[in-house]
Amino acid sequence: MPSTRFAPPTEVPGLAARRITADILDGVLHKHRTLDEQLDGAAAHPGLKTLADRDRALMRRLVATILRRLGTLGHVLSRLLDRGIPTDAPRAQSALLIGAAQILWMDVPDHAAVDLSVRLVQSDRRAAKYAGLVNAVLRRCAREGQPLIDEVRAETLDIPAWLMARWTTHYGESNAKAIAAAIGYEPSLDLTVKSDAAQWATRLHGETLSTGTVRTLLQGSVTMLPGFSEGRWWVQDAAAAMPAQLFGDVAGRRIVDLCAAPGGKTAQLAHAGADVTAIDRSPNRVARLRENLGRLSLNARALVADATEWQDDSGEGFDGVLVDAPCSATGTIRRHPDVAWLKQESDIAALTTLQRRLLQKAVALLKPGGTLVYCTCSLEPEEGEHAVNTLLTSEPGMRRAPIDASDVAGLTDILTSDGDLRTLPCHLPHDDPRLGGLDGFYAARLIKS
Repeated sequence: MPSTRFAPPTEVPGLAARRITADILDGVLHKHRTLDEQLDGAAAHPGLKTLADRDRALMRRLVATILRRLGTLGHVLSRLLDRGIPTDAPRAQSALLIGAAQILWMDVPDHAAVDLSVRLVQSDRRAAKYAGLVNAVLRRCAREGQPLIDEVRAETLDIPAWLMARWTTHYGESNAKAIAAAIGYEPSLDLTVKSDAAQWATRLHGETLSTGTVRTLLQGSVTMLPGFSEGRWWVQDAAAAMPAQLFGDVAGRRIVDLCAAPGGKTAQLAHAGADVTAIDRSPNRVARLRENLGRLSLNARALVADATEWQDDSGEGFDGVLVDAPCSATGTIRRHPDVAWLKQESDIAALTTLQRRLLQKAVALLKPGGTLVYCTCSLEPEEGEHAVNTLLTSEPGMRRAPIDASDVAGLTDILTSDGDLRTLPCHLPHDDPRLGGLDGFYAARLIKS
């Protein structure tokens, strides 16, 4: 469980948000806990309930900024510290990261950033002796930090070396740097709307992408935005919305979504008129899926099961199978910056084994003539192109149904020479970088003969 250092009644404004930020950073960097589990659900940090909405938003932005710029922050602080970041007091390390992130990238007065980081250290028994050090280093950061950033190619510092090496190999040096640069910006909020995208773009002060997604820079609680409680839209990255569209007209067709939660693709299929069965092995995630479908007034059969072992009682087979497979999620780092620091290259091999099993199950569930759409939110070819090529080699009854420009709103840049979909975070550029970009997704469409 996260640390439970609760604030006294007279605590300095803003200190509680920094304290919880420090706890959550410690959870990611030292305890290997994801942001999602620390921010939402039963295992969320207990102190979140005590924060006002404004402080909660500040805390989320602080955590994301630090994780998104962790390499650059490490470079700057190492240049400002004679003996490196203290390792015997995690709170001192967190205080330096929190203060420097505010000074360098956030609209927080420098004196407030310094003062609150010093107070954060003073409130921790092990770290209190470093209060003077934190004060001196952050004051230097305010004077010298930006020149230290300018002297290096900062965007490549913020991606683990093993990932940069892989992306350079697979996509070329220029694309790898562009991916890293795109990840450095806080992304927009993408919404899949039931109808009238242009109207919702106007109401939400955003714009409509060629794919139909509404993209907005509005911040704050999603549940308070117009249309949420009425179930008019759901949050879904523009790239994540593409795979379900590859089935074409699904009205009246039986479709199974084998790894369905939290339910964005299930909702797309149900809204398009499909008879959807949604499978996920996590009871909590299925509960969230059902809750989302209820808000959206959409119907699907949601089941808790291991997709690799589940059997269809009807024995009819499905017209379509969607496999949004568990993966390393390296394509989602722009939205989930903790992924970069939680995943290791060795994780990929175990995931590819699961992905092969899911693909084999999908083939078994599919009717002759049916469509299989396989996708992952990973930039790693082992989890995308290689997985599909392996399946096609082992299953002669399966063939690729190439995706063409008409399937993806004319975005030819996201299509591979084999006719698969491959989006990169640097795709869909925009004059405002926050309004550009896509999650990194791979998708292939296959037919059972």
